[in-house]
Amino acid sequence: MDHLRPVPPGAAAPAAVPGSGLPIPAPDDLTSLLRRAARGDETAFGEFYDATVAQAHGLALRVVRNPSHAQEVTQEAYLEVWRHGARFDASRGSARGWLLTIVHRAAVDRVRSTESATRREHAWEQQSVEAQAPASGTDQTAEAVEDALERRRVRAAVAGLTPVQREAVALAYFGGYTHTEVATMLEVPLGTAKTRIRDGLIRLRDALGVLR
Repeated sequence: MDHLRPVPPGAAAPAAVPGSGLPIPAPDDLTSLLRRAARGDETAFGEFYDATVAQAHGLALRVVRNPSHAQEVTQEAYLEVWRHGARFDASRGSARGWLLTIVHRAAVDRVRSTESATRREHAWEQQSVEAQAPASGTDQTAEAVEDALERRRVRAAVAGLTPVQREAVALAYFGGYTHTEVATMLEVPLGTAKTRIRDGLIRLRDALGVLR
């Protein structure tokens, strides 16, 4: 996936993924690479890219479920990392977790954009039918409003999670990764990953229960 690189870095180590048998860079190593990249070090950015791109692209593909879209989302995420790496705050989570949160957000935005385009096309196709059946059109409009409100509730609930809970829940339930894989990606003990996921889900449940 070298063609995904948004900048031309120097030589880099092979990517590492859970279960691959390849060594995964230590959290301090990734943090150091990211901080150097934020200062414009392209070689450090290339090493950070190669150490994380397999997981980043895998998460994007699980969300968008389209290979070409996943490549574009991955590239967009790394461009954001390259441009805004100085925003990374190690006190709020790991460098890998920060990257995967960016990837997940970009992937969800792509899904929403694609779905919106599909709905617009469908609306044009159904325009004549709806004109002949206004009652049905009204029902469809009501359903669309209800769906929009539901999505707004979910987004508000997710926004209410702590950063570490949000990234863990995003990987486990939006990305489809196992608890062990989430722990590996976020570079935390398995028990810590499970706690973050559990606490995040409890907060989501409580928030959605209040908002409904």
